[in-house]
Amino acid sequence: MSEHMQLSLALCRIGFYTCFRALCCKGPPPSRPEYDVVCIGLTGAGKSSLLAWLCNEGSHGIGPTTGFSIKAVPFPNAILNVKELGGAENIKKYWSRYYQGSQGVVFVLDSASSDEELESARNELHSALQHPQLCTLPFLILANHQDKPAARPPNQIKKYFELEPLARGKRWILEGSTTNNMVAVKENFIQLIRLLEDTDTGLPARI
Repeated sequence: MSEHMQLSLALCRIGFYTCFRALCCKGPPPSRPEYDVVCIGLTGAGKSSLLAWLCNEGSHGIGPTTGFSIKAVPFPNAILNVKELGGAENIKKYWSRYYQGSQGVVFVLDSASSDEELESARNELHSALQHPQLCTLPFLILANHQDKPAARPPNQIKKYFELEPLARGKRWILEGSTTNNMVAVKENFIQLIRLLEDTDTGLPARI
């Protein structure tokens, strides 16, 4: 299937999802606020596995995301509608077409990847932090696969990615993550929700 056809099908899926929510989700207002979040990162970073575990689905049989997927991830104080974008080379160039309407960003990187792949992840994060549709949004940056022997700790990722100078004045959180400790991952997402709530109320961001 051509890349153009894949993109067309993906855009149709977004349109269907939007219409479905508009037509079928009417009724009493939800007891928890909902936020639309885009989740990006290179293939193999572990985006799909983290989201599956957050939804209590487990990660058995999960493969690389083709195009995108959408999950409604429930938390005690909010629901995150997470649009996960595939990280393959032929998909990354279309990421920006899916940014519209996002209220927050989750960026997942493989902290145990090769130096070359880590450099690629660094470039993608820099591009996202500076993109016109994302630059004012809160970011949750997860240095995933912390359970692997070659994993780099978050403070090393922070220095290598030059987050302090690049993201100064922005709202961002950097944490290590692994599917072996989903309690900590859930707390990281709750921190992101606090930033989203602050955006709603106009309060200063809490990092």
